[in-house]
Amino acid sequence: MTDFLLELRSEEIPARMQAGARTDLEKLFRKEMEAAGVAVADVSVWSTPRRLAMIARNLPLATEAVHEETKGPATSAPEQALEGFLRKTGLTKDQLEVRDLKGKDTYFAVVEKPGRAVKDVLAEAIPAIVRAFPWPKSMRWGKASLSTESLRWVRPLSGIVAVLGEDLVECEVGGVASGYVTKGHRFHAPREITIGGAHDYADKLRLAHVLVNHEERQDIIRTKAREAATAAGLVLVEDEGLVIENAGLTEWPVPLLGRFEEDFLEVPPETIQLTARVNQKYFVCEDAAGSLANAFICTANIVATDGGVGVVDGNRKVLAARLSDARFFWQQDRKTPLSVHGEKLARITFHEKLGTVADKVERVAKLAEWLASEGVVPNCDPALARQAAELAKADLVTEMVGEFPELQGLMGGYYARAEGLPDAVADAIRDHYKPVGQGDEVPSAPVSVAVALADKLDTLRSFFAIDEKPTGSKDPFALRRAALGIIRLITDNNLRFGVAEGDLLDFFVDRLKVQQKEAGIRHDLIDAVIALGGEDDIVRLLARVHALQAFVATDDGVNLLAGYKRAANILKKEDWHGIEGEISRTGEEDPLAVVDDPDLAPIVAAKMADRHAAEQVLPYAAEPAEQSLIDALTAAEPQAARAVEAEDFASAMSALASLRAPIDAFFEHVTVNDADPIKRHSRLALLDRFRTAVHNVADFSKIEG
Repeated sequence: MTDFLLELRSEEIPARMQAGARTDLEKLFRKEMEAAGVAVADVSVWSTPRRLAMIARNLPLATEAVHEETKGPATSAPEQALEGFLRKTGLTKDQLEVRDLKGKDTYFAVVEKPGRAVKDVLAEAIPAIVRAFPWPKSMRWGKASLSTESLRWVRPLSGIVAVLGEDLVECEVGGVASGYVTKGHRFHAPREITIGGAHDYADKLRLAHVLVNHEERQDIIRTKAREAATAAGLVLVEDEGLVIENAGLTEWPVPLLGRFEEDFLEVPPETIQLTARVNQKYFVCEDAAGSLANAFICTANIVATDGGVGVVDGNRKVLAARLSDARFFWQQDRKTPLSVHGEKLARITFHEKLGTVADKVERVAKLAEWLASEGVVPNCDPALARQAAELAKADLVTEMVGEFPELQGLMGGYYARAEGLPDAVADAIRDHYKPVGQGDEVPSAPVSVAVALADKLDTLRSFFAIDEKPTGSKDPFALRRAALGIIRLITDNNLRFGVAEGDLLDFFVDRLKVQQKEAGIRHDLIDAVIALGGEDDIVRLLARVHALQAFVATDDGVNLLAGYKRAANILKKEDWHGIEGEISRTGEEDPLAVVDDPDLAPIVAAKMADRHAAEQVLPYAAEPAEQSLIDALTAAEPQAARAVEAEDFASAMSALASLRAPIDAFFEHVTVNDADPIKRHSRLALLDRFRTAVHNVADFSKIEG
């Protein structure tokens, strides 16, 4: 057993592609080895801006010999069957064996594969891996690039190190031959370095100012950036994405702290942080009070002889130019009121079937005002809700958001505040996209809630109205995210209203199941409540579901569910529809012709009530367990109904719990399918009454278990 080292060296690999490249390299390597019958256990994959490296430990020196037998068609089979078998096996007819199989001559393909040196396997695998590599973007280079068959790589491939133990794995890809030689840091150690194998690879590169392990570089950036901020009396604004990106840009990271002019702090802090992060890959810092400081931390790729003074000064000048642009946008945008900016939205199409962004703004404004005036969002001023909604999208046409789309909404809030608009309006503009993701903050201020809810509701209702619904994994208008945002706005703020109906309500229920699954709520319990019909109040629905989940986790719940299922199975087997299933003789040719007649509805209802009352008075002496169930139902039905009406679902479940012992005793002591048809009918009606009582709380047929 021995270790294998592979390094693929090239010009700079974009930082954003390195994590995927590491995964792809390991996946392709394992695939090639598995196909050759080489067992692979421990694999380490590293990356720097200039190389992908992999060490596979404890590889065998040779593969095992393989004996394979494949049964083919009978010798008497049609010629086409034999031809298909030969194509499958890659053999010729004279290479097949004929054996007697159950009295019938049958072709067999017997292949002996002798063991191979793993070094030879690797020599074939490396070119295959390189040529199959799925870079998101790749290029051809040099004279060979004139051919579409030439090698493609993320950047020009310049070197391959492939060593098994201490032996070179000889191969060649696109004119680049494997060897023992790599190169160190581009500035500190550009000379060639001879690698002995996996055992000395990382150490020799370290001596050449290359930290090949990306995780080590990340740790250095985290630690040294924090230390640099602390030394200046500041606090580093943590940014893990920036840590990973800087590690992907450097082979020898050296975090350095610099300062920019305090005058730039007049610009909103998010703008400064985004400018520093996106354009320059810099960290920012805060002072002891938590305010943004005029400091940045850049990550150099060299150990400068002047301690980094020149590096910091150069980066400061570049950042200053960027911040000057941001300050210009900030000053220019504020010269125009948001309402005037908003007039330009009429020139921007929201969707060809839904009009302009201005049209959407008007719909959202009306809906936000309605949510406030109807009390759906309590304590919300309808006029402020409309004003905030009318201005919420205005920053989309500002210079700042044009440069930094990530700041939409946020900049509108700043501009509204600078314009002197009410804080409630500015906050609502700032927060109307929230919550964006699972961990995002949910607005709680009334005006903010009304505008955020109206914006998302309009998006969903509008796209459903034009039949632009999500299909499979495709959701181009982020409607699933909008639905989850609405659910969180409703549940976190305890908003009570019918959220939707029809297909849109079904869509909400599906999203609710996804969200509640993460909270540990069973999807079948949501189905059990939804199956009752008419439930479009998410707060009430979840309250009922939570009470139901608590109930079915108890012994009473488990046993009542078992009793319910037994009753339901008997009724199903007997095809029992109760007295409602009987068709009255009206003299009509169609016996259902008057079923929806509003004039007859009270008469039919009264008749059915009389029938039910009559059925509760048994025409025979009830058995004790039978009477106990009747008495329990008589007590539990109104109790559960009152509890459901009061939305006290825990009490409704408690009322159902009182039926657990009586239904158990009924099944133990009472014969439902009695020979006496009157008793049989009455007992089936009693089970139906029990099932109906349970259904008034939840449809237990939807509950699993």
